[in-house]
Amino acid sequence: MPEKRLNTNPLLRLQTILFLLAVAQLGFSQDTNSYKQLIESFVEKEQYDYHIMDSVFTPYQNDTIKMRTLYNKGVEVNSLEIQGYALNMIGIKYRNISQYNKAIDYHLEGLNLAKKANDIDLEVVSYNMLGVVYRRLDLIRAALDYHKQALDLAESVENPSLGLQHSIAVSQNSMGNIYLALKQYDLALNMFNKSLIIEQHMDNKLGLAINHQNIGYALEEKGNLDDALTNYQTSLRYNNLINSDVGRVICYNSIAKIYIKREKYEEALRLLHEALDKALASGDQFYVATTYNNLGWAQLSVGKLDDAEANLKKGLSIAQEFNLKSDEIASFSHLSDLYSKMDNYQLAFQYYKKSENLDKIISNERNIQYVNDLILKYESEKKNSKIKALANENEIVKLKLEENRKMYFVGLGGLLLIIIILYILYRQRKLRDEKKIVTLEQDMLRNQMNPHFIFNSLNSIKLYIINNEKENAVYYLNKFSKLIRKILVASTEKDITLEEELETMELYMNIENMRFSNQINYKAIINPNIETSMIKVPSLILQPFLENALWHGLSTKEGDKSIVLEVEKTASDFVTIKITDNGVGRAASRKIESNKSLNRKSVGIALTMERLANFSKNFSTSYRLNIIDLKDDQGNAMGTQVIIDIPVEQLRLKTA
Repeated sequence: MPEKRLNTNPLLRLQTILFLLAVAQLGFSQDTNSYKQLIESFVEKEQYDYHIMDSVFTPYQNDTIKMRTLYNKGVEVNSLEIQGYALNMIGIKYRNISQYNKAIDYHLEGLNLAKKANDIDLEVVSYNMLGVVYRRLDLIRAALDYHKQALDLAESVENPSLGLQHSIAVSQNSMGNIYLALKQYDLALNMFNKSLIIEQHMDNKLGLAINHQNIGYALEEKGNLDDALTNYQTSLRYNNLINSDVGRVICYNSIAKIYIKREKYEEALRLLHEALDKALASGDQFYVATTYNNLGWAQLSVGKLDDAEANLKKGLSIAQEFNLKSDEIASFSHLSDLYSKMDNYQLAFQYYKKSENLDKIISNERNIQYVNDLILKYESEKKNSKIKALANENEIVKLKLEENRKMYFVGLGGLLLIIIILYILYRQRKLRDEKKIVTLEQDMLRNQMNPHFIFNSLNSIKLYIINNEKENAVYYLNKFSKLIRKILVASTEKDITLEEELETMELYMNIENMRFSNQINYKAIINPNIETSMIKVPSLILQPFLENALWHGLSTKEGDKSIVLEVEKTASDFVTIKITDNGVGRAASRKIESNKSLNRKSVGIALTMERLANFSKNFSTSYRLNIIDLKDDQGNAMGTQVIIDIPVEQLRLKTA
């Protein structure tokens, strides 16, 4: 893709930037009318270069109202570049207040506009911003994909501008962070040092602060605490120069962790209390959760067990609310240590297992294998190009020198051997993936054919027979047999039509409703424009969510009980399924479950998410799952809504 150049005159470009910077500084201290005048002055110049816009509107990036005003102006003058820039800035704001789904939506829209405008700078920034959001969510695969696309696109430009060089540094830094998550510390350090060279050349103090912080983390994980501390302190100096409170929070946490490891607990506590104040003021729940966890760890180390417990539980609550898996693992781990110190070994073991299980989920073998493949591919790309050039040169030599013909055939034989070995390795990995799929389908069948469900259903039918209610007994026995038959048939198929899935769920709800004395009002609403017979979904994918709504939302509720299943199409590449109940809500359900001597534990949701992830690999976009706690104006629980976006646009359509 060629680089977009709106104006190639460096002097005119410099004059434009200086003029707009002067106007921006004036506008920053004035009211909304002045800001609109600034936008008008900017539009008149018709210089819609991303980095000019960034220089002019930097003071307003955190003001979503002003960014929406800028977006509307972009619509008015039909500038895709202005619209894309504004959307990315709004996405960054939502990311910084931990509203990650909204951030992703804005960045994706900004990316689409960048592609339409053929603006490489804006496109690279959009890819990088998406990667950062997914990295916050510990979705390593998606994060690495986006950063890799940003880096490939930026490096495809023969003479990159300073802005693109900065984007390359951001991509390298972000990929280094992903290598950190995979515990590939040497690869991470290599990427951070590459990024650091660019930031030093540009004298970008924010970039220097970020890279020194990350280098410190990698060194700390390798056990080099002295050099790690030096890099953390260097990062703190740069953050102080740019007056970044978020940067200070990050550095305080990192330095405090070194102090804890060196048993300098009072110094650690002092830094962490200061970090907590700044983190709370920023509103970024990612750093708030991290600081609570580290503060609890420090208090645990000095024997302040009650304070430690309170702060670790705050960190855990925030991590679970905002889906921050790494912080959730840290909370579980420290709580395990805490309860071990309190001689509550049963609770300590429970938290230890939670930490271990969650760690396995977010670093499962398939994702690690996928990421390692990309690591090897990325690290060997430039080497492969050099090898290819040398091979071409050798071919010319071989044509001229007949005496080297034997070496040529030996090399060819070696290449064929490598291809055969690579094919065997590919087939082995393919077989492992297929085995994993079979295991998932078997687990799914076991989950649907739950012995308690079958026993209780037959018991309810037996009660009808005992009470001589023959019609009800025959009716439900017929429904039960149809349900079992559909489950067995569906378990042999990887996907089924949405129409068949909805019919199976209707049967399932009829049987379950019998066990609730027909108190559940279940209703399925399908948009008439959706051809459910033409849409494929994983078989029996909705049952775990309906089961949760029944047993966790409605089983303990008094009065009216209802479940509504809605099927609609809000986007061309997704079908959206909503399951809404008017139950007691998740918070109340967890409290009730914790008070039971025997908890009803469901593994269906985790299994369903794995099956949806595997199903999405054949599509251009991945599935989305969102669980919303419904509340009234007073904040009282009104139930729970599960929203599942299942992809329908095949991957081949994307590449066609």
